[in-house]
Amino acid sequence: MNLDVQHLPKIELHNHLDGGVRVATLIELADDVGHELPARSPDELAAWLYQGDSGSLVTYLAAFEHTLAVMQKPEAVERIAYEAGLDLAEDGIIYAEMRYAPVLTTRDGMSREDSIEASLNGFARAQQETGTIINLLVDAMRDLPDSLADARSAARFVGEGVVGFDLAGPEKGFPPSAHAEACRYAREHGLHITVHAGEADGPDSISGAITACAAERIGHGVAIVDDISAGGEMGPTARLVHDRRIPLEVCPTSNLHTLRIPPQQHPLGRLYRYGFNITLNTDNRLMSQVTLTDEFRLAIEHQGLVLSDLHQITRAAAEAAFTDASTRRKLLATIDAGYVT
Repeated sequence: MNLDVQHLPKIELHNHLDGGVRVATLIELADDVGHELPARSPDELAAWLYQGDSGSLVTYLAAFEHTLAVMQKPEAVERIAYEAGLDLAEDGIIYAEMRYAPVLTTRDGMSREDSIEASLNGFARAQQETGTIINLLVDAMRDLPDSLADARSAARFVGEGVVGFDLAGPEKGFPPSAHAEACRYAREHGLHITVHAGEADGPDSISGAITACAAERIGHGVAIVDDISAGGEMGPTARLVHDRRIPLEVCPTSNLHTLRIPPQQHPLGRLYRYGFNITLNTDNRLMSQVTLTDEFRLAIEHQGLVLSDLHQITRAAAEAAFTDASTRRKLLATIDAGYVT
């Protein structure tokens, strides 16, 4: 299908700030702090950071050591957030929810709160220049113990650009139930909840995110397909997600890299046709060298989706966004106008 998707209005709900640093910026900031990168030229560094052959989530996440190394000062976090906002706008994104774990930027003494404030300042500058709305989801790391402190830091910025709380990091061996208190605190203090689940672990991880953390959306969630028989009969977790219309933040290219499967084997199309509430996202633009435009093209070329499907998926993302009703109405109007053929 010859369809120009570059300029279609898009919504991005699952995008890691530390997974989308510009390569040139990474090199410059690494020089500033004396961090040794695995390569010096932009092309060689981009090739090293590319995780297309990672084959596992743990291997994929190892590349973040280099981006996080340069995110230990407020001015660096603000710059990276600002540039991310510009890059998203260039890709036709009209609303985005970026996420990262502020606790991972505290090695040199920066507080979680200072890190969050810096990222919000960067997003605000980008929004002022481009019109793209950017909100923040604060990640707690599943393999670190003090997620309640992350929730408390996030809650201090409710109404100032922080709209949600997330659990990220290694999935296997770190169940959502271990962070139920943090999720409860976040929810009680006005934050929405989304949880990485069903990316590197099975359907039980998804059901745990819903029952233990009251997740309103599921980050990735593609393992839900393992709870569906070849004939389409749904097991209890798949039925729960399907019937409640719980949005799945699907990141196809990232999944291809961590699971080592060809694009036609990704469950995106199957889940969409079964009626799951699908949204399309990039996850990590640097490590997967992908844009949301690329994800749209993948859905068309390898999953059989057409313009009307992309329209429906983008509307679903706007409906699932952690934003106010007025903003949602404006987003939906912009989407509908942009998909008129």
